[in-house]
Amino acid sequence: MPPALNPRHWRAVILSVAAAACGYLAFSLWGGWHEVLASVGRVGWGGVALLLALSALNYGLRFLRWQLYLRTLGHPQPWRPSLLIYIGGFALTTTPGKAGEALRSLFLKTRGMPFGPSMAAFLSERLSDLLAIVLLCLLGVGLSARHPGLQALVLVAVALLALSFLLIAQGRLLQRWQARAQQGRSRLARGLAQGLSLLASARTCHRPSVLLVATALSLVAWSAEAWAFHRLLGMLGGSPSMAFSFSVYAIGMLAGALSFLPGGLGGTEATMVGLLLMSGLSQPVAVVATVLIRLTTLWFAVALGLAALLRLLRRAPTEPAEPAAPARA
Repeated sequence: MPPALNPRHWRAVILSVAAAACGYLAFSLWGGWHEVLASVGRVGWGGVALLLALSALNYGLRFLRWQLYLRTLGHPQPWRPSLLIYIGGFALTTTPGKAGEALRSLFLKTRGMPFGPSMAAFLSERLSDLLAIVLLCLLGVGLSARHPGLQALVLVAVALLALSFLLIAQGRLLQRWQARAQQGRSRLARGLAQGLSLLASARTCHRPSVLLVATALSLVAWSAEAWAFHRLLGMLGGSPSMAFSFSVYAIGMLAGALSFLPGGLGGTEATMVGLLLMSGLSQPVAVVATVLIRLTTLWFAVALGLAALLRLLRRAPTEPAEPAAPARA
């Protein structure tokens, strides 16, 4: 039986969509309404289709990585229902607390996968995404050198990655810390024990062979969207280098992620517009490039996620779940 969705999450989706619409409208007015419309016209439906196709490639490669993690954790899933659950998680990307990721765990729970392994897959996904984004940021070393704030942003991300990978590698130490935390009765102790258990579970997804494949999938996936941004700037009349386009997109994504705002709303847009303006692009072009890339990446994912989620929730309670493939020994 599909899990019930908290009405608060639906309200959060509606509010986030409304807030984003108002923000993008304000962006457009700030950029000059007529100039913005003219820039959109230069992209055309063919350009929008290309951007959406590259975003779909990003989602597809990340789904393959997700399947890799589930199989590695001993809970392989048939690709059809797993894809529906994975895409359905995008529906709540813009809600506080990344509720969409927890929603995947709820649906996987109905298919026999405990919360612990599914959340370990989520953590491994986020670390893999962050690693790929940081690698793309490094393409713009010269850009970061001219803006010390960008260097600090990348250094913070590198420090977070290094600390996370170091903790995950310490299997015995995690077990000792977890045993001590489980002896406590406070909420802090219980939360710490759960966090340490999550890190221990994620160790399986960070074996060298799995990490190599996952990183390759992540890098190609996020490069697809960065290349879409590069093509978009070209459609709007710009002539940036690929390294510049990739680094601006990656730094924008990194700024949004480290802002801890749902979907990076606000932080990503402000960073990308600011970098494009400082590079000499006109205000309308900077606004259109930012708004269109976000509509065809983040909001395209949210739209697909809502469609998948509604399909999941429409399933009859009496419909038997397709059995998951047995775990490999």
